[in-house]
Amino acid sequence: MTVDRTQALPAEPRQSIELDRDEALRLLGSVSLGRIVFTRHALPTVRPVNHVLDDGCIVIRTHETAALTSHAQEADGSGVVVAYEADVIDPDTHLGWSVVVTGYAHLVNDPDELVRYQGLLVPWMQQTMDHAVRIRPELITGIRLTAAEHVAEADSPTGDS
Repeated sequence: MTVDRTQALPAEPRQSIELDRDEALRLLGSVSLGRIVFTRHALPTVRPVNHVLDDGCIVIRTHETAALTSHAQEADGSGVVVAYEADVIDPDTHLGWSVVVTGYAHLVNDPDELVRYQGLLVPWMQQTMDHAVRIRPELITGIRLTAAEHVAEADSPTGDS
């Protein structure tokens, strides 16, 4: 395997700034694509999916034979533990943000809610998506990647003190 090093890393250092819950949810709601992480055969599984944020919950549409649909159907009343990640990171500058939500996923069983989500969320896969899964966040974390602030001259090794 050959590693392509034609795309150089940005010269400026980066810093990671923690986001509060409200800002993380606002950013998550500003995009429609993310990654759902769940357990399959006792191993982590990641799938790209599109989503909608509805009243603080993440909703994705699934199909009858999807592994996540099966897991959610088999889960007890508390649901199945999942993680959901979405981000926007510029490939050239490496600036942007990332949000991770951990919570419990449940199948949406109410027919009226299913119809509503079918109107709000058009699947990007060409497949019948007749189920919906709602993720209720328990833990929301996020970071913003920014250019690092310059160190003051007095703090630098060449600064006069």
